[in-house]
Amino acid sequence: MPNKNSKAGHQAIRTCVVCKKKSVQTTLMSFFLLDGGVVFDLARKCQTRKHYLCPQQECVELFPKWLKRQRTKAFLAMGAAQ
Repeated sequence: MPNKNSKAGHQAIRTCVVCKKKSVQTTLMSFFLLDGGVVFDLARKCQTRKHYLCPQQECVELFPKWLKRQRTKAFLAMGAAQ
């Protein structure tokens, strides 16, 4: 009788930041944001808050637009905090 509490075979589901489509984590490109820019974690070794991006051409092309929105939000948040 299998253990119902076992997480064997579980696959994490993540959402693409551009198209908002949910996919298995291993099919998406993971990255995190630093002050200097974007760092893609291809080896998936970094232990930090990550975002995910579809490898589809449309999402990759729209990624700079998403990134610009994130920077604008961060800038506005800094202004509101002061």
